[in-house]
Amino acid sequence: MKTASGRIFIIMALALILCTSGLPALAQEKPADDMQLVSEKVKADKKLFVAEAMQLTESEAKAFWPIYENYQKGLTKIHDHTLLLIRDYASNQQSMSNAVAKRLTIRLLAIGMDHQKLKESYLHLFRGALSDVKVARYYQLENKIAAAINYDLAKQIPLIK
Repeated sequence: MKTASGRIFIIMALALILCTSGLPALAQEKPADDMQLVSEKVKADKKLFVAEAMQLTESEAKAFWPIYENYQKGLTKIHDHTLLLIRDYASNQQSMSNAVAKRLTIRLLAIGMDHQKLKESYLHLFRGALSDVKVARYYQLENKIAAAINYDLAKQIPLIK
């Protein structure tokens, strides 16, 4: 599991660096094809990481993976909103007004609430497919991945002046 954990962290860090390097440049559009390839690679490696860590039986896997795929679609929407928020922040960072700061803060909190709602709304579905121990393990994996992403973003995004 250590190898898979390292692999997913490297892939996700690479994706974040590609997405967030040079924050002012975020206001400009990046080639969609490049970002799509990075996104697909991250998703595939994340799924491999989850599969190795979850150690699902055949019947558990049959029930789990469709739920996982739908959950990931919800996470992708949240990550897309986060990226838009970061782009908005980057384009306003040098001349941050109170109104923009307020708007960004409200959006940040809304994204956090949406993420919490997503986790809560899928809990019963995951519990229907897995034991509570494996559900807890899965949520723990998602939290670890999110923590790695958030740590990398926090290092790259400067504080408001």
